[in-house]
Amino acid sequence: MPYDESVPPTPRRRPLLATAAFTALCLSAAGCGAGGDDGAAQARPVQGGSATSAATPSDPASTNDAAPERTSASPAASATPSKPSKSAEVRASGPLAGKTVVLDPGHNPDNRLHPREINRQVDIGTTHKECDTTGTSTDAGYAEAEFTLDVAHRARKILQAQGAKVVLTHDGDRAYGPCVDERARIGNKAKADAVVSVHADGSAVGNRGFHVILPARVQGGGADTSKIVEPSRDLGTRIAGLFVRDTGSAPSNYVGGHTGLDVRKDLGGLNLSTVPKVFIECGNMRDPKDAALLTSAGWRQKAAQGIADGISSYLNG
Repeated sequence: MPYDESVPPTPRRRPLLATAAFTALCLSAAGCGAGGDDGAAQARPVQGGSATSAATPSDPASTNDAAPERTSASPAASATPSKPSKSAEVRASGPLAGKTVVLDPGHNPDNRLHPREINRQVDIGTTHKECDTTGTSTDAGYAEAEFTLDVAHRARKILQAQGAKVVLTHDGDRAYGPCVDERARIGNKAKADAVVSVHADGSAVGNRGFHVILPARVQGGGADTSKIVEPSRDLGTRIAGLFVRDTGSAPSNYVGGHTGLDVRKDLGGLNLSTVPKVFIECGNMRDPKDAALLTSAGWRQKAAQGIADGISSYLNG
């Protein structure tokens, strides 16, 4: 069995926020505005073929809407200044104009084809860990890596409509990875105002709900989270509260003492970050009831909305 970094370390840390606080957050006007390292259990690699399940409907919203449109123009046309596009005008004037958000879709659909590369050890500041893992999947074969890309695409579209610059750590355009240390560096290099790593868990049947992972205070080697612990907690708390509101999902019944929040010091993507960053495990792919949600395009849209609303709430103060 590959090393499973999604199993929370023991002893469990004291919960940071009572579930009632989520309700309070969502009732306030301000709060309800607008595995491998970094991820879920590596329960079972997806077997054979594409990781996308036939049971998951084709969904236009999961396409890459950030790819530039290819056009051809005559010399005369290129000499005429072009009118700013509507999307450019939104970015210049939206409520998140000037803000940079990095979305980190956990794992990679093709990690399973590159075991040597993803098992390579990388420095996470305090120790060494695997470059990445395959992630988990539903019993029907819908891969976590496909889920995370889809939700990231949807959240990107929502945030871009509000004027944010959105960077993905990868867009299914790499053979594997990126490694967890590089994922952290991408957010740091972008000088992101917020980074969210999107995942789904791979726990036991009966374990349900989402949880947001916050960085612990870590100092050692190349890791120093002292400046990001508090803003990351604010970011994570807002995402948790608005994820409840937008999806109707409950906080995890197996991690975080029903608060929806967990603090960890063993994730390279958090340890090496110099900007506010959290992870969200949107549900448990191994539980049939959660899996039914995670494989629903409509629910994934709600999940993306909850993540985007949490980020917007944080960035708008």
